[in-house]
Amino acid sequence: MKAWQVQELAEPAQAVRVTDIREPEPGPGEVQVRVLSAALNFPDVLMCQGLYQLRPELPFTPGVELCGRITAVGPDVTSRSIGDRVIGMAAIPHGGFAETALMPAESALAPADLDDDAAAVLTIAYQTAWAALFRRANLQPDDIVLVQAASGGVGSAAVQLAKINGNKVIGIVGGGPKVDAALGLGADVVIDRTSDDVVARVKEITEGRGADVIFDPVGGDAYDLLAKCVAFEGRIVIVGFSGGRIQAPALNHVLLKNYAILGLHWGYYRTMRPAVIAEGYEQLNALAAQGLIQPLISGRLGFDELPDGLARLAAGETIGRLVWRPTT
Repeated sequence: MKAWQVQELAEPAQAVRVTDIREPEPGPGEVQVRVLSAALNFPDVLMCQGLYQLRPELPFTPGVELCGRITAVGPDVTSRSIGDRVIGMAAIPHGGFAETALMPAESALAPADLDDDAAAVLTIAYQTAWAALFRRANLQPDDIVLVQAASGGVGSAAVQLAKINGNKVIGIVGGGPKVDAALGLGADVVIDRTSDDVVARVKEITEGRGADVIFDPVGGDAYDLLAKCVAFEGRIVIVGFSGGRIQAPALNHVLLKNYAILGLHWGYYRTMRPAVIAEGYEQLNALAAQGLIQPLISGRLGFDELPDGLARLAAGETIGRLVWRPTT
């Protein structure tokens, strides 16, 4: 079969190469799937660079999130059957950027009636946004939500889920097309950080109150601004550091405004609280089945377009999600 493999650590466009390899066989607790659509995620970029917490041995196939159809099951798997259409996390090093991938059977879940591309992006971003807003921040109906990178992969999911919950949402984006995208997702107000004074605009929009819940997948310099926008007794949820710098917040400021800084490592729930992931999946699947979740997919990549897509994602040039298909 054909697969995109990382054979040396480098920038994504240079790291991945098309390779002919044998189909991986499912081991205990695994299923083999024919890949229908695979989502591009920032962890794929970091994995190519050798900067992710998971560092598989070379060579490996990235692609941590996918939609596929089961073609074989491991010897002890009874929960899934050949022919099932499933979504979820890939079992790296046999990831989703290949014609055939492996998945842990426990994370191979039956999706709602969505097309393959929409189903492929329903796991990581939406589960992260759901856990951040409802598990960690305990989102309340009257909370004002501020979403950093509101037109990005995980930010777009946070905007949609907060709006479905009935909250007022302020989005922060970088550039004109991203403003339109965030408004299209349902954000009530969108701030363009490239031309607007973010802190002044948030204070104006909230009449000096600030945002009750701040969703930050960027960190670094972006966080420094967000800390000036939080309301008294507000909550800042940190879900990533795509900006490249891990900030060291001034804790005296936390005391002065009585706010909380919360962390979210969604993947760790798989080990420590798997019931949380199951709850999130059930709620998200129900919303998707009702047509309330509409993933923002800005690009559908053919087989040979994967390196360019990863490069665009690494550069922060994407809107919403990119998906890759092994066949057209």
